[in-house]
Amino acid sequence: MEGKLIILAAPSGSGKSTIVKYLMENEDLNLHFSISATSRAPRGTEKNGVEYFFMTPDEFRSHIEANDFIEYEEVYTDKFYGTLKSQVDSQLATGENVIFDVDVKGAMNIKKMYGKRALSMFIQPPSIEELRTRLEGRGTDTAEVIEQRLAKAEYELSFADQFDEIVVNDNLEIAEVEAESLIEDFLDE
Repeated sequence: MEGKLIILAAPSGSGKSTIVKYLMENEDLNLHFSISATSRAPRGTEKNGVEYFFMTPDEFRSHIEANDFIEYEEVYTDKFYGTLKSQVDSQLATGENVIFDVDVKGAMNIKKMYGKRALSMFIQPPSIEELRTRLEGRGTDTAEVIEQRLAKAEYELSFADQFDEIVVNDNLEIAEVEAESLIEDFLDE
């Protein structure tokens, strides 16, 4: 049986990565990340085809022109990241359920391409004020960076109603169980 796609998107500080980590621990869900492509150089012990598919910027652009990506972004000049459709389709064909931890635009593109085979889930903070508290509590960003993240979060929140499901993360344990339950229901369809 072919796999399905699970797409999670959220503003920075909403707990998305923590929820994804929790979901990945449930082996019954058979969730697997797709291996992304990037035009940056390998770091440390990273290997091509394991952590990423490493390409030159020109190779990446050739794949863009050939419409090979489900979603991609040029994060910095000549530093691309993207998801190859062939990689995802290969995983789906083997029965893996592919999980995506992406930005709102990437989520929209994946959902548009795969339709009912994909469940899009928006992890929403209880409020912008709570998001500010979480970001400040991390102690990893300057005040300027926090303001940029909050401005981006307000923009991202405007897309929440376009997702199949919205999980409000005002209590992490409850949000994790809610996301897990929604995914279980989707996979059972």
